[in-house]
Amino acid sequence: MSDIDPGTLGSESTGEKIDGSSPEGIQVDLGGDPPSPETIDTANKRLDDGVNRCPACGATDIQLRPSTGMLACLFCRHEWAEEKIEDTIAGSGSLQDLKGTQVASGASDIALDADKVLTLKCGGCGSEVVVNINETTSSRCHWCRHMLTINEQVPNGAVPDALLPFALTREQAIEKIKNFAGKRRLFAHRKFKDEFSPENVVGVYLPYMIIDSNASADVAGKGEILPRQYTRGTGDNKETFYDADVYEVTRHVDFTVDDLIIESSAERANMNAFVNTNNVINTILPFDTKNAVQWNANYLVGFTSEKRDKDTSAVQPVLEHQLLSIARSEVLPSAKAYDRGVRWETERIDIHGTRWVSMYLPVWLYSYYHVERGRPMVHYIAVNGRTGETMGSVPVSHSRLLIAALTGGTVVQSVALAILWASV
Repeated sequence: MSDIDPGTLGSESTGEKIDGSSPEGIQVDLGGDPPSPETIDTANKRLDDGVNRCPACGATDIQLRPSTGMLACLFCRHEWAEEKIEDTIAGSGSLQDLKGTQVASGASDIALDADKVLTLKCGGCGSEVVVNINETTSSRCHWCRHMLTINEQVPNGAVPDALLPFALTREQAIEKIKNFAGKRRLFAHRKFKDEFSPENVVGVYLPYMIIDSNASADVAGKGEILPRQYTRGTGDNKETFYDADVYEVTRHVDFTVDDLIIESSAERANMNAFVNTNNVINTILPFDTKNAVQWNANYLVGFTSEKRDKDTSAVQPVLEHQLLSIARSEVLPSAKAYDRGVRWETERIDIHGTRWVSMYLPVWLYSYYHVERGRPMVHYIAVNGRTGETMGSVPVSHSRLLIAALTGGTVVQSVALAILWASV
């Protein structure tokens, strides 16, 4: 039967819009042709390309000290930090008032014709130094040994708006990786155990889009309530019957999202489980992005980085998908009356405003290339460079799994593992 939505009769209907109309299909409404994005200038005005000196002594040998999360002068030991990026964009308004599209300057579209090579004039001796910004954002003057850095937001994706400094030291990351692999040692492939070298861990800054959003959503579908169930027959002929009342259900929700993290590297967004285990990087979220600081190339000294190669338009479909998932979660509490569940048939997301910031996030990464029966696979163990959260994969010995199942598992487990072994 189809009847009035019982969710509208009690306190659970708070904040819902029940107008009898159902949105058609899964739609995304951006309000027609949007105006040109508003640009938020996040460039670090204190810095120029070239010599970046210690504010205390003027030396140029500067690098991050992970134990404090601050920049440290290697000459006088003075420590300092750049301003938080949150302070730079705070004047852009609250999330509830967010309208249109705001794009931070470091997240602007990548120009295919952007210069790949820059010539820096050393402020120490006046000589010119050529830097390939596709490979590095810093270089040492070959005459006076001053360290030169790239701080201009060149539109090639190499210089973001902000970064979140490493807080976990290399030694701590090695220990995390050892513990992770050690707990999986029993079923790990023998070759992996022989070649496991956690000292080869690399600290890498990975590119992400950090997105604020102001949105609303409408969903419609059918909900079922089970008023009674009963059985008929006896013995082997016994059958259970369920009587379910079916209701048309519509819901509306307004919500905001603060600092949604989405990959902006096409390679890292490639979740092909047949060739790599990239997906483990998403399992070490979240990051405390509110503590991200303005760009300073010296934070990258001693680490590697991957430049962004996806524009906001390429990330937009992922954003819409995640916003719809959030909307479903938001309306779920108001549908508790349907004890047999709700099947949403149509969905609509209206994105009223977004704010995009390009950011480097810190990850300690251990990789292992393994070939099993002619099929190559790259296994990763990733450590969150802020929280220490660790996740990864190791190549397993299928023969060990099979033996374990045959000696201690059920018949079904043994058959399943035998099939798995035969299919590899």
